[in-house]
Amino acid sequence: MYLAHFGLREAPFSITPDTSFFFACSDYQQALNTLLIAVRNGEGFIKITGEVGTGKTLLCRQFLASVNKDADANGAQRFITAYLPNPYLEPRTLLLALAEELGVVLDKDTDQHHLLKSLTFALLNYARAEKRVVLCLDEAQAIPMESLEVIRLLTNLETEKRKLLQIVLFGQPELNQRLQQKSIRQLNQRIAFHYHLSPLGKSDMGYYLAHRLNVAQFPGGKLFSPSAIRRLYAASGGIPRLVNIVAHKSLMLAYGEGRQQVESRHIRAAAKDTEAARKDRWQWWAMAGSALLIAGAGISWMSLR
Repeated sequence: MYLAHFGLREAPFSITPDTSFFFACSDYQQALNTLLIAVRNGEGFIKITGEVGTGKTLLCRQFLASVNKDADANGAQRFITAYLPNPYLEPRTLLLALAEELGVVLDKDTDQHHLLKSLTFALLNYARAEKRVVLCLDEAQAIPMESLEVIRLLTNLETEKRKLLQIVLFGQPELNQRLQQKSIRQLNQRIAFHYHLSPLGKSDMGYYLAHRLNVAQFPGGKLFSPSAIRRLYAASGGIPRLVNIVAHKSLMLAYGEGRQQVESRHIRAAAKDTEAARKDRWQWWAMAGSALLIAGAGISWMSLR
């Protein structure tokens, strides 16, 4: 492995969502701030969307880590959090998973009525203790429609002053399409805060690489040459997951050659070996070509007038 070769404490470009590597550029910090403000204001529904690989799960974990540190003047935790990474569950199973996350003890073969009653009782007890309960649902675009309706009904539970349960939906853009369906329009109307995560900007790329290398305790200077950084952005489109995959492979290639710096050719070879990077690059060139054709057609049409 290349860690010793480059003097790294750990792999800097793992695709595992590790909050120590959270990159607080303007877009990601704004998304985190939106979440923190929304839950502290007691909003019932919050939605975060983003394309595949833009870091929604890492943002979710960073958000959970932040709210779990939130304490009152006496040092008591303000929030109780629940996290369901795979919400592709039918309604009763989803409720059982939530009950387990909240530590609700249930009798064997509890029916849905008593399940909801036990959950409501637990949420009321948390409210009396001045605790806010937040449920985070990752991959929310996969939630069945019937389960989305149950989630909406859960947010009907409230005291005179605030909701008993706040829900944060993290999902791909397809989630927006699902929420437009007439059968769950009431849920869509209740989403008070929404933020869409964009890929890293071109100007962020060098800072992103430097941040991850710094966390991994890289002792040297510039591990990626300027041309390598430019090519990495072009190959990945700024999608953090693709950046990590291509960067990791390029480090392996540089290590295999005994080099101390990643060059543009290493990135090119790594991207060629990464199907998603090849596909995204092909799609970019296809869109660019279409735009040029449309522009050319427009110019030709104008010349005929």
